[in-house]
Amino acid sequence: METFGDLQVKELNKRSSGQSFEVILSPTSPDAKNVPMPPLKKKPTSLDEIKRKLEAAEDRRKSQEADVLKQLAEKREHGKEVVQKALEEDCNLRKMAQEKLNQKMEANKENRTARMAALNEKFKEKDKKLEEVRKNKEAIKEVEN
Repeated sequence: METFGDLQVKELNKRSSGQSFEVILSPTSPDAKNVPMPPLKKKPTSLDEIKRKLEAAEDRRKSQEADVLKQLAEKREHGKEVVQKALEEDCNLRKMAQEKLNQKMEANKENRTARMAALNEKFKEKDKKLEEVRKNKEAIKEVEN
């Protein structure tokens, strides 16, 4: 046991995980000054002061309520903005998809028209060739006769 001024420290047990001590405060000496604490003076609360405190509490409550309502209104407004933005994006996406579809349909129509024109031209050429072959065949028959 060791003594440090007013304290006595006694080692209880020593372990690998740590140590434990008991600290004993020595009793106060008779020559030490005991200065009594003066009692706290409470001033009497008047009815006006109570009313004033109640009004201040009511004002704080109303202010807090107004803040909460303001935050809720801001959240609601933000929600409306998000929904509006989503609707606009959806509308834009639909318009773009419709325009893309129209472009594809127009391109398909043009390609089909071009293919049909090419086939018609090819058939006309074949018809001309066939007509020439018929004429040549007839001419050969006439020459033979």
